[in-house]
Amino acid sequence: MQSAPSNRGEMSQDSDEQRLHPSVVTGRRSIDPAARTTKRAYDALSASSVGLELGISVIVGLLFGWWLDKQIGTQPWMMLLFLVFGLIAGFRGVMRAVGRAEKAGEVNDRG
Repeated sequence: MQSAPSNRGEMSQDSDEQRLHPSVVTGRRSIDPAARTTKRAYDALSASSVGLELGISVIVGLLFGWWLDKQIGTQPWMMLLFLVFGLIAGFRGVMRAVGRAEKAGEVNDRG
C-alpha cells in the first residue's frame, strides 16, 4: 500500500531551494540590458525637461498675473505676485527632478 504524497503544491511551505531560480535564492535581480538602456534614456529625458518646466511655470505665472492685473486694475502687483509663484513652482519642480536623478543614480550604482 502506498502512503499519501506530502503536499508539494504552489502554496507549500516546505519547498526546496533547488527548484527556485538562482536570483530568488541569492536575492540578486537580473535586469534585461534593453530595459536598463530604456530606463537610462527615460531618466535622461526626464532630467532634460527640467529647464522647460521651469520656463513654462514662470511664463504661465507671469501671463496669469498680467491678465489679472488688466481685469482688476492693480498693475503691476498681480503680475509680480504670480511671477514669484511661477518661480517657486518652477524651482520646486527642479528640486523634485534632482531628487529623482539622485535616486536613479543610487539605484544604478547598486545594480
